[in-house]
Amino acid sequence: MPDQLDVAVLIPCYNEASTIGQVVQDFRMALPSARIYVYDNNSIDGTALQAMLAGAIVVRERRQGKGHVVRRMFADIDADIYVMADGDGTYSPQDAEDLVRTLVTERADMVVGTRRHIRIEAGRQGHAFGNRIFNLLYGSIFGADFSDIFSGYRAFSRRFVKSFPALSNGFEIETEMSVHATRLKLPVSELELDYGRRPEGSHSKLSTFRDGAKILWMFVLLMKETRPFAFFGLIGTTFLVASLTFMAPVLIEYFETGLVPRMPTWLFSLVLLLISIMLFTVGLILDSVSRARTEQLRMHYMTLARMAPRDGQTSPALSNALAERPSGKSAA
Repeated sequence: MPDQLDVAVLIPCYNEASTIGQVVQDFRMALPSARIYVYDNNSIDGTALQAMLAGAIVVRERRQGKGHVVRRMFADIDADIYVMADGDGTYSPQDAEDLVRTLVTERADMVVGTRRHIRIEAGRQGHAFGNRIFNLLYGSIFGADFSDIFSGYRAFSRRFVKSFPALSNGFEIETEMSVHATRLKLPVSELELDYGRRPEGSHSKLSTFRDGAKILWMFVLLMKETRPFAFFGLIGTTFLVASLTFMAPVLIEYFETGLVPRMPTWLFSLVLLLISIMLFTVGLILDSVSRARTEQLRMHYMTLARMAPRDGQTSPALSNALAERPSGKSAA
């Protein structure tokens, strides 16, 4: 099936000279008709040269960070289907055909290759532990659509790629992708795949604490943007509880004696109460604004063609593939 489609393989890279050549070659074998793009993010170890020698189309992105690279890739390239993978050799290119097939047969907009045995193969227990915590946090805030929000091995439809705003700068980009799909209620699917250790000479660019803090901050920002009533309501509830805590002893004393001897405490509790009311009001207003923005994003998504235009026409291969295969079960 992939040979009938216009597939683009996107590989963001930063100092992966020891692995990128083999990764490109393996993708050329797995998807012979696909165009393979390597976006080099200021590597200093010859990554771009190795990718070029292996037959990839190499593009330089000078702004440092995976988010900048993904934003550039999605803007530059037109295709029916996009496969994104890391250049470190931890994902198997042989699984790319399964990702593409799942995307087509289930008529999904994104298929995530979830990592099997990540705790054993990741090599760094801090990463595996953080992955579990953030996945649980994502499920509690945004919904249980995904079990591995940090997987870098994904397949996308053209609709997803061209409707995705891509505002993140670094490794938070995978979280933003997941929230985008959840927010617009896009059809998504997951496919469990093997995940391997990095080869000798290849080192992870992810910092457990620094990048973990950035991802946590992205959770906060995305919750504020997509669920403002829950966000401001949570803060407002905190102020409300604090207000009632300070207010209760003063009220009890007033009902017993008819006096308010602790006037500063009473005024402070009233200030906290007013702040909580304001926060609930702000959350309610912004919730309406967020719903309107989501509707606009959804309408923009619906105007996009599923296939990349070719000389004013769409790809008949993907249209036929979608028409001939029944819709499978997918998560929305």
